Amino acid sequence: MIMAGYRFKSSKFEIEPGEDAELSPGIYGRQLAQWLKERLEEKGYCVEDILDEDWGRCLVCRCDPFLLSVGCGNVTDYKAEQSGDALPEKDDVLWHCFATAELFFYWRRLFRRIETQPAVSELHRVLGDILRAEVDVALVQEA
Repeated sequence: MIMAGYRFKSSKFEIEPGEDAELSPGIYGRQLAQWLKERLEEKGYCVEDILDEDWGRCLVCRCDPFLLSVGCGNVTDYKAEQSGDALPEKDDVLWHCFATAELFFYWRRLFRRIETQPAVSELHRVLGDILRAEVDVALVQEA
């Protein structure tokens, strides 16, 4: 289950040269992921790992009995982005983050019904609180 996310602009996060080589052309968010990790830990979440995905970064908040995580990165036009494109100015980047949960296949087989909605809703609420509390973040729209 993926909870509706948040889209925002911020001058807080630098795009590091070459970071999209780890992901996909035009996909950034290393500093955003690290910042979110620190804020989530302040709120009591134990972020186990930050994973690189082709669409951005995934912060793993819990693995048992389901994967609870935060996805984050920049919003981009995949068709227009090419390797070697100039880095966008940080004030021009549209960032996004979202809460999600995924059941592992073996849990689905063992237990017919594991309710993920309360955990995802709470993580979504916490993300909103974190973003609204930061003066250098301006929410653009909720996705």
